[in-house]
Amino acid sequence: MINRQWWVEKWLGLLDSYHFKKRLERARNYSREGNVLSIEFKQSQLVAQVQGTEEKPYKVTLGLDAFTDEDWGYVIMSMSEKAILAAQLLVGEMPSEIEQIFIKNGLSLFPFNLTDVKSRCTCPDKANPCKHIGAVYYQLADRFSEDPFIIFQLRGRSKEQILEALRVSRSHQLSGKTLQPEMLGKIKSIPKRKHHTNKTTAPLTIDNFWEYEEALDSSLVVIMLPTENKTILDVLGDIPLPYNDSQTVMQYLSQVYHTVPLKAVAIAQ
Repeated sequence: MINRQWWVEKWLGLLDSYHFKKRLERARNYSREGNVLSIEFKQSQLVAQVQGTEEKPYKVTLGLDAFTDEDWGYVIMSMSEKAILAAQLLVGEMPSEIEQIFIKNGLSLFPFNLTDVKSRCTCPDKANPCKHIGAVYYQLADRFSEDPFIIFQLRGRSKEQILEALRVSRSHQLSGKTLQPEMLGKIKSIPKRKHHTNKTTAPLTIDNFWEYEEALDSSLVVIMLPTENKTILDVLGDIPLPYNDSQTVMQYLSQVYHTVPLKAVAIAQ
């Protein structure tokens, strides 16, 4: 049995109530065999091209009811109270308490059933979901596994918009200023950074590659994630060297692995 993340299981659970299991099996095969040619977002609506039996691929559209600016304002304020949530999302992990944040604000992040999902396909099959729509469901599940921000996109906010709104909210919290949720929810674009073209810069060399001359944003915060027994070194597995040599190298890398974050925090402070 495949061990999927809870938010992926929640999405796939929408299909459990669908009685035509043969149709779902064909949809799963379509997804596995690469029949979903493309998936893109047009604001909060997903548009996909799915190759069926005809020469021309079918167009599938899928979407959820997008939340209002005011709704998103309250959600962002609640999320910004726990900086660890943004850090978890950035590493591809959907925090278990994220649902409670939406429920607290009278919303549901995930749809309750298939009828909450607005989907259409240009194929002649009148059933919904048809195998082409079903294939997109399964493809989305795979993408959710890598990027949990996709579910937010279906509710009307992109990853960049959420992170920018969180940055603004955190900045106001740290400065002691108040910001109305309605104004926070209207933050939908990322301000462009000014580039100073008239500034003379030294040629890029190995000696100055890591230098950064601009001042850091005062609202930036250092987030230390809880340490676990497993590290990236454990994930990478055994080093392809003789046993004694590999143990020496691993011991050295372990020291570096634990020292670098501490030095990074010291520099940031």
